[in-house]
Amino acid sequence: MLGRLPRSAVSDEQSARYARHLTLPEVGPEGQRLLSEASILVVGAGGLGSPALLYLAAAGIGRIGIIDDDLVDLSNLQRQILHGTAAIGEAKVASAERRLSDLNPEVAVEAHETRLVADNALEVIGGYDLVIDGSDNFSTRYLIGDACEILGKPWVFGSIHRFEGQVTTFNLDGGPNYRDLFPEAPPAELAPNCAEAGVLGVLPGIVGSIQATEAIK
Repeated sequence: MLGRLPRSAVSDEQSARYARHLTLPEVGPEGQRLLSEASILVVGAGGLGSPALLYLAAAGIGRIGIIDDDLVDLSNLQRQILHGTAAIGEAKVASAERRLSDLNPEVAVEAHETRLVADNALEVIGGYDLVIDGSDNFSTRYLIGDACEILGKPWVFGSIHRFEGQVTTFNLDGGPNYRDLFPEAPPAELAPNCAEAGVLGVLPGIVGSIQATEAIK
């Protein structure tokens, strides 16, 4: 971790790893220190979670949590770039933890191999500064939104559908929450998942990267 140190005290490895951040006046040593002290939970290690997790780790977020109970499937690899062919059949959180630790060993990765549900949402989300939503269903988004509102945590919403995507940040500094935009879920036939509707492979990469950008900001 960078710790509360001036740039002159940053290790040579850190200076090299984060050189392009340290050069930016909008980030610099102080901004990089803040990133190293931040903790972010990513709900889902799939299409949206893959690019978000990679860029959060590369940016030097100090502690990254991943919650997902799914296994890597061959059909995931068209868009879930965090996982490789050798990981098929493996828990997504285990595959993700290994990849992120290889990308940036300084980052603490916490794998929660379970589904986010009402019984654990407050406890899990409460351990992090911010949440990135990489889920693919309305019930999980409402759960994230409600828990973050109770806990006073901001969260970055993302969704994809065929060739289109949405991103916004909810519950930031007293701002609106998910239920303000979507008071109730649409009928299931109007909101098919990726398996039912299909999705362009690069789209989750675009949307997930924007989510990571919003979180870093």
